[in-house]
Formats: sequence, C-alpha cells, structure tokens
Amino acid sequence: MNPRTRREMFARFARQRPEPTTELAYESPFELLVAVVLSAQATDVGVNKATRPLFARANTPQAILDMGLDDLTDSIRTIGLYKNKAKNVYALSRQLIEQHGGEVPADREALEALPGVGRKTANVVLNTVFHQPTMAVDTHIFRVANRTGLARGKTVRAVEDRLLKVIPREYRLDAHHWLILHGRYVCEARKPDCGACLVCDLCDFRDKTEECSPELIARYATDNR
Repeated sequence: MNPRTRREMFARFARQRPEPTTELAYESPFELLVAVVLSAQATDVGVNKATRPLFARANTPQAILDMGLDDLTDSIRTIGLYKNKAKNVYALSRQLIEQHGGEVPADREALEALPGVGRKTANVVLNTVFHQPTMAVDTHIFRVANRTGLARGKTVRAVEDRLLKVIPREYRLDAHHWLILHGRYVCEARKPDCGACLVCDLCDFRDKTEECSPELIARYATDNR
C-alpha cells in the first residue's frame, strides 16, 4: 500500500468517525486501566457489565484494597480468567498507592511494571488517557493491518512498529481506535463484510467476500481515485 492510499484510508475513517474512542466504559484513568486489564480474552461488553457495579463500589486503588481480594474476585467472576485478573488488579492497586501516590502514571516503563499490565495495555492507557500516539495491536488490528496491506508483519511488535512508521502523523492519535472498530465490525476474521467496507477499493485483500459498494465509497472518499 502506497503513502497516498494510506492517507486516503485514514481520511475516510476520520470522516466516518471524527472522534473515535474505546468501547470500554470508564470515567477515570484508573477505571480505564482496570477495564483494560480485565479485557484480556474477554469482550468489552462483558467487561462493562462487570465493571459498572464494581466501579460504583470501588473506583480508586484504595477502595479496591478496602474491598479485599475475595470480594473483588467475586465481583468480576463473570469475566474469563477472573481469579488471576482479580489478583493483578488488587496488586496493581497496592503498587499505585505505594509507588505513584494512587495515580496512574503517564509513563510506559512505570505502567508495564504494574501487575497484569503488558505493552498492549500500556499502549491503550497512554493513547486513550494521555493522548500519546501509541498503537495497541490486538488481534483485530493485526488482522486488518496484514489483510489490507496497510502494514504487514509476522509479529505484533513488527506490525506496531510498521504502523507507527507509515500512518500519516495527523491520524496517529486516533488510528488505534479506527482500526480496532473496523476489524471488530467490518473486517471480521472469518467473513469480512467487504460490501460494507468504506476502504474496500483501497484494500489489497485478494479474497474479498463481496463486491465493493460504490455508493458507500463515494460517501467517504476524499480524492478522485
């Protein structure tokens, strides 16, 4: 995919969703951090169902500690791997209090030092809360980047590095959310909905499942291709 095509791709995403954001429900950096930790191998919908009552009771590191590990574990039992996730949330809450004054740090190294927080989680927090142009490559972004030809790579880190290199600067901050939402609702793993894809004509995917929609493309296109 050439630079002009990449720019047109993100220009269309921007027209479709001028202000994209995460589908995880949160009202503070700590709530988002907890939600992202809980979201591993779980859906955003499932996480939100668990965190609504949890955050109503405890939405600060100290409040989580005051709940106790057993109560915390029981409160998120509807989420996959909930026992291990509860331990991580409890431990990271303690670490935030002891090392960061109860605040979520805006630093990658400090975030990745927290229990249960890896590079992807840190990238989500840095991007969504602290507005840094990071790229949290999940299965959706990995698939879209490789399938479309936007940024091919054999590993998650290779795709992350490539995306940050080739995405036009003005679109980097929101690119993470655009690509996730596109992969989640249009460019699905088993059967991508190519007829509902606003970048279908820009995509290198050879095995398109449907013809591109000229009407949809015309609605969002920004150049005369």
